[in-house]
Amino acid sequence: MLERIYFNLEDNVELVGLLQKPDINLNTDEVVISIHGMQSNCFKKREDILAKKANEAGIAYFAFNNRGTEIICYTKKIDGTKTLNGGCAYEDVLDSYYDIKGAISKMLELGFTKIHLQGHSLGCTKIVYTYNRLKKEKSNILNNIKSVILLSLVDLVDLQKYDLGAKKYNEMLKLAIEKEKNGEEMDLMPRDSFDHPISVKSYLRYYRDNKEIDFAKFSDENYDFKELNNIDVPLFLRWGEKDLVIQNINELIQFLKEKIKNKNLDIDYIRNTDHGYTGKEEVLGKEIAEFINKCKKM
Repeated sequence: MLERIYFNLEDNVELVGLLQKPDINLNTDEVVISIHGMQSNCFKKREDILAKKANEAGIAYFAFNNRGTEIICYTKKIDGTKTLNGGCAYEDVLDSYYDIKGAISKMLELGFTKIHLQGHSLGCTKIVYTYNRLKKEKSNILNNIKSVILLSLVDLVDLQKYDLGAKKYNEMLKLAIEKEKNGEEMDLMPRDSFDHPISVKSYLRYYRDNKEIDFAKFSDENYDFKELNNIDVPLFLRWGEKDLVIQNINELIQFLKEKIKNKNLDIDYIRNTDHGYTGKEEVLGKEIAEFINKCKKM
């Protein structure tokens, strides 16, 4: 059964998502909340397949469009007013706290008491940031989070440096700082600075004002990965074999196995696929469903 769900956030933003309940267990109290990645949405083929696999395991699936959906969009308030600070070109990734907390609260309101947080790409960053913030605030919501599922977590800073080269990366960061000083933080960065249009404001969040989100330091052998190690519930990590990582995927997996101390860690990669798990969505969905079923026994 598929249902469209509207819900309101603490900062008066209205979001919408799709809730898919399993026919075999309509009264389930267990749900996966899916947080999409940069310039994405909840209407992906991958979402449909992962929802189907969750439903086959008797688990509901809720995918929603967060305020970073698509490239450029308006953030709609409850009173109907709109502000051009949405879409991945303009969003402040720290606002994801309200998006995810609001989605959890809505699912609790609907009777789901066992929450599995699942993110893809930037959605992983948003989940880890939100989980750590909820933990810092000692939120009771954490009692309902039964697992965290991170699909293709990206090292945002290292990947950008790799794509641009150190010299150009520093030039773009300097340009963004200069434009901010001139009051041009809502201007778009040069087209060759990023994979898609991005504002000065958002660029600086990712590459200067990033203390709270720069925790996927895959190239830093001395980093303790404290944000990931703060996750107390079972943790599932996957990448595609041809994912957006600059390390050898096998070496990255071994490195993180040593760094991440979660006693219920399930970490691996899916062979012969990419960042979006193209052609291997069924394999991924099966592995996630199996992981969630294991969580029930932990």
